[in-house]
Parts: sequence; C-alpha cells; structure tokens
Amino acid sequence: MTDDSVRTAYLVKRLEQAVRGHLEAVLRPHGLTTAQYTALTTLRTQPGQSSAQLARHSFVSAQTMQELVTSLQRRGLVEKAPAPRNRRVLHISLTDQGEAALRELDDEVDALEREMLADLDAEQTAAFRAALRACSRRLTHSQAR
Repeated sequence: MTDDSVRTAYLVKRLEQAVRGHLEAVLRPHGLTTAQYTALTTLRTQPGQSSAQLARHSFVSAQTMQELVTSLQRRGLVEKAPAPRNRRVLHISLTDQGEAALRELDDEVDALEREMLADLDAEQTAAFRAALRACSRRLTHSQAR
C-alpha cells in the first residue's frame, strides 16, 4: 500500500494513537490519565465550564466526566462553584494546585510536540495546525446539522 492510497482518516487515527501513547508515558509518573490531562488543559484555557461543557471539550461522555471531575477534585486539582445565574449548575475551575500540575508537565508536553513536528518547518507547522482546525470545525459543524 502506498502512502497515497492510505485514507487520511487512517493517518489521523495513527497520529492520534502515537500521540496518546507518548502522552500517557509523560503523564503516568504524575498520576494522570490522558482524559484527566485533557480536562485540565481545557479548564486552563476555558475556566468555569459546567461538567457537560467540559465533557464535550474533553471528548468523553458526561458520566465519564463526572467521575474524572470527582477524582480531580479529590486530588485538589479542580474545584466546583455554583453558577451565578443558576445555582444548580456547577462551574469547574483549576485550583492553584491544578495549575501547578500543568506547569510541571508543560516542558515534557512541549518536547513531545517538538518531536512530533521535527520534520516540519514553521510554515508547515502553522499550515498543519490550520488544516487540523479546519477539518475539525467542518466535522463538528456537519455533525450538529
């Protein structure tokens, strides 16, 4: 099978699996899973999400997110607070300890990304990132229709 005959979806899945394997190796010594790390990094960029929002942004079910948040809360990495307009909705945010845990991982995750992108120059990397965003946006929007 030549590279041209391989489906793009297959290549994306292979990349996802390779990244996940390397990421798990980085996270394991810190006692985190990739799902927990994804939730924490999502909260870093978009604090104050509900559990349902966080589940969508972290690519897990609402039930799985409930379990993840409970585990992260027990470890002191996240906290919940009632939403100002609807006290039944709880907003989740990183604690200082959660932010510190992410800072500890930043260098290792940056190194992983540098390794992944080592064969691309800055322009190719920017184009790759833009293409991934465009493809993701297209499928996300088409799924919502």
